[in-house]
Amino acid sequence: MTTENTQVFTEQTKELIDELKSVCSSYGLRNSTGEFDIISQIFLYKFLNDRFAYEIKQLKPELEGTDDWEEQLAQLPEEDYAVLQFQMNAATAFLQPHQLLGYLFQRQNEPDFAKLLDDTLLDIAADNIELFAVKTEDGQKIQLFDRITENVKSKQDAFAKALVNKLVIFNFENIMEEGFDFFSTIFEYLIKDYNSNAGSSYAEYYTPHAVSKIMANILVPEPISNVTIYDPSAGSGTLLMNLAHAIGPDKCTVYSQDISQKSSNLLRLNLVLNQLVHSIENVIQGNTMTDPYHRKNGGVRKFDYIVSNPHFKLDFSDDIDVLKKKENKARFFAGIPNVPAKKKESMAIYTLFLQHIMYSLKVGKGKAAVVVPTGFITAQSGIEKKIRKKMVDEKMLAGVVSMPSNIFATTGTNVSIVFLDAANTGDVVLIDASNLGETVKEGKNQKTVLTKDEEQHIINTFTQKEAVEDFSVVVSYDDIKEKNYSLSAGQYFEVKIEYVDITQEEFTTQIKKFENTLDILFEESKELENSINDGLNSLKYD
Repeated sequence: MTTENTQVFTEQTKELIDELKSVCSSYGLRNSTGEFDIISQIFLYKFLNDRFAYEIKQLKPELEGTDDWEEQLAQLPEEDYAVLQFQMNAATAFLQPHQLLGYLFQRQNEPDFAKLLDDTLLDIAADNIELFAVKTEDGQKIQLFDRITENVKSKQDAFAKALVNKLVIFNFENIMEEGFDFFSTIFEYLIKDYNSNAGSSYAEYYTPHAVSKIMANILVPEPISNVTIYDPSAGSGTLLMNLAHAIGPDKCTVYSQDISQKSSNLLRLNLVLNQLVHSIENVIQGNTMTDPYHRKNGGVRKFDYIVSNPHFKLDFSDDIDVLKKKENKARFFAGIPNVPAKKKESMAIYTLFLQHIMYSLKVGKGKAAVVVPTGFITAQSGIEKKIRKKMVDEKMLAGVVSMPSNIFATTGTNVSIVFLDAANTGDVVLIDASNLGETVKEGKNQKTVLTKDEEQHIINTFTQKEAVEDFSVVVSYDDIKEKNYSLSAGQYFEVKIEYVDITQEEFTTQIKKFENTLDILFEESKELENSINDGLNSLKYD
């Protein structure tokens, strides 16, 4: 498909999302939790319906271009229809004729249509539960769909009808071969109104594309295959999708965990859109710090690649006793962060995630990229210092990139990306990219945006280990130890001294001026001292 056609379909897809949001708004659901559930699920149903249609028409070309292909499909003998399931891609939801969108559209004027729509979604979820269910940490399965029309208190049939009528005017079949760039744009647009980091859940906000791209491209500079990738605070999966794209969706298996069900549902949608359905079984809703789900050989599983943008601060005070258990001592080698007495939500939990990530890397080969507050890279004591010391002493640090301020529109905290490489026995790259980018307004917030060239400049400088004046340095582990384990590039930049050529006579004249100035200053100082002493003596004898 041409770039022009892709742009057209991108705009049409965004229009579909806007139309679905408009329907929700008309029924009193604007910016509500119910609206998010409806939009994400009905959009996913439409995508699965069209993916099924796309593959069925490849198996039965005679259905291509016909207006009644659903009716023709429904007329197939039951045995022949069942055979189609084995011929289709194993990662595609298999739908029955009465579950197709065209069938629902034809029955939209029947009584209890809302119930029919909800029942259809639940049936699809049940029929495909092994393929699409997200699991909780205790093994329960969260199915694909809920009863979406129950979010509306009245006129449910009219609401269901309005949704279906928006879906039928658009067709995903033409864009099934589109890649990551298309679907990442659509996904970001789909969730942009619901994607906040407010409340008690963490890591739900969307990691900026520039940050995700830099992390993925530095971690994977060359082709690889058959690897595991992991995020212990996955959120909507932005980092994982970028990393999977850099590797190839058919060359990696995704593992994740996140405490939020909303985030897990978003990640599932992201996996479906990006041809990573085979990894949905590894999406876990649960508390990674207290109950890390992914285990192997009796311990926490080790991964080839880890990416993460954990929440920096959050109240984990209720979990302190669990975190301090003996079995967690090796994982949290640097200790558990203190719980602030007056502001428990300021507990620096990112240090727990960072320790967990280091513990979860494959020995001698694992790589990771983690977003941290920039203060971490220079902290002179405490858990942060202990973590940095281990990174350096055990030679698992690849480098650090300090990003511009406001790279996240939702937080004013300056951030850096710490890159780990268990196989890095050589030099370390430290980059100060804080002066890059341009400021744009995003809603009520100011945000710094990097250009494509700036993104690539950071990637190339890091992967090629280049020293660039006032931008990057390449240092040894010993150099870092001498700087008290500081990972700030600025502390390693050379101090520049500017020299000016002058004659001996000019030099003598300048020195004479300095001497005269010093004499004057000394004289003034002596007069001031005498004046003070006279004043003190006067007070003494009064």
